Amino acid sequence: MPPLLEGERIDYVTEGLEIIQSKDVFAFSIDAVLLAKFTYVPITKGSIIDLCSGNGIIPLVLSTRSSVPITGIEIQPRLVDMARRSVQYNHLDGRLTFIEGDIREKNIIEKAGKADLVTCNPPYFATPGKKQWNNNPYFTMARHERNGTLNDMTAAAASLVKQKGKVSMVLRPERLPELMEVYRKHDLEPKRLKFVHPKAGKEANIVLLEAIKGGKPGLTCLPSLIVYNEDGKYTEEFQDYYAGN
Repeated sequence: MPPLLEGERIDYVTEGLEIIQSKDVFAFSIDAVLLAKFTYVPITKGSIIDLCSGNGIIPLVLSTRSSVPITGIEIQPRLVDMARRSVQYNHLDGRLTFIEGDIREKNIIEKAGKADLVTCNPPYFATPGKKQWNNNPYFTMARHERNGTLNDMTAAAASLVKQKGKVSMVLRPERLPELMEVYRKHDLEPKRLKFVHPKAGKEANIVLLEAIKGGKPGLTCLPSLIVYNEDGKYTEEFQDYYAGN
């Protein structure tokens, strides 16, 4: 067992992986895992960078699909520390690295280098007025664009990815037009799209979008994914997708 701080716990993720989490900070949700399962990955050659990495959930899941080096960039020191300890706990030292820093700063971009794939699970909501911020700063920064806008995240991703490399993000469907707009603003052509619905007949609440830097126009809309049956249990297709089948 790794040394746990007060309030921390070990949670199961997928395929034998476990992660350090805490009631005091934002815990991972299925959207992060779905992004890691959805995106293209370089298998044996190249590198991957994950932005807004939090406690390292996306790099951890990506490590089950790829053997290339994966770098996570996160602005919050506590989450970086948790991610690094999760790496040690899962015996992934040397494969997964976490950088503490602000992706809006040029020196962080230069330090990370270029990658074949950049992933990002950005804050879902544009920065509101201060009255709408959560009293817990960790939750506020996870949910709202307090430390950078969607355009900032996309600009960083475009700077970090190689020409013809891929950028994948997960977001709320209502922000899909904005995401496509900022993708193209930074020479990222949307290529693969997938909607996730909580139940059959319900509106989608998650959208996954992959782009190619300098790619040609042409978007593929993949079959939608339904998470829950009417009885509240996971659908068979969701369980298969989550397991990476």
